[in-house]
Amino acid sequence: MFDYPATLTPDDGAVMATFADVPEAITFGMDEDEALLQAVDALETALSFYVDARIALPAVSQPAPGQKTVRPSALECAKLGVYQAMTEQGIKKSELARRLGWHMPQVDRLFDLRHASKLDQIEAAANVLGRHIEITVV
Repeated sequence: MFDYPATLTPDDGAVMATFADVPEAITFGMDEDEALLQAVDALETALSFYVDARIALPAVSQPAPGQKTVRPSALECAKLGVYQAMTEQGIKKSELARRLGWHMPQVDRLFDLRHASKLDQIEAAANVLGRHIEITVV
């Protein structure tokens, strides 16, 4: 759902990772593996800008054949999924807080991608939005 295609470009002895769908996410590594590892953090940071600005997340494009994709960590993907559902339904954070019976700081922490929210809190938020969390180990 949040597997964004990454473009890896040699850059003066390093490798630059960028995302056409999320132009704010740019990072470097000494090789492709390191660039892809750094790209996770860059992607999470860039997507947090969208959440903080309360705007829709960028749509994920189809990767070109052989193109690598990068996704945020599982916890961040769950948070982003709840945020996306809330945005699609036109629900504000205050309404989500009311539905959950939470105080606003709890909802704010839920959408802070750097905060280690508990999975049961993310699941509760998804449920009040008519969604559910699925975890798959591949």
